[in-house]
Amino acid sequence: MIWFLRILFGVVLASMMAVTSWAGGQCGLFAIPPTVLHHPWFIATLFDAYWGFVTFYVWVAWKERATMARLLWFAAIVLLGNLAMASFVMRELVAVDAGDPGALDRVIIKQNPGRLALPGALAVAGVVVYLGAWLS
Repeated sequence: MIWFLRILFGVVLASMMAVTSWAGGQCGLFAIPPTVLHHPWFIATLFDAYWGFVTFYVWVAWKERATMARLLWFAAIVLLGNLAMASFVMRELVAVDAGDPGALDRVIIKQNPGRLALPGALAVAGVVVYLGAWLS
């Protein structure tokens, strides 16, 4: 199961990087036409995505013991969405032995001391992406 999840979240991470890079090459992040921006299904999709981010974040906040790590993960998830979420899960998955029968339990329930490097880098990347898009 651990290998399957590593592949799944690797695909999520790679595909999100690819599609956001492709979209960024097509048009600016804030170049959404008003007809799309105000479309009910666009709004519903944003609500759906962000409530999904909040739901995932509740798990992250429980797993991460350090307040700063929790705050950085929140910023990363809100700014980068599934890129940050897949990064979090991949970090958890590579930290366990795939052959260990209790590995999945540790991925799901083992709390972390709250390392700052990955969520900090992702939060900064998210801010840079949004500032760059806003300034261009």
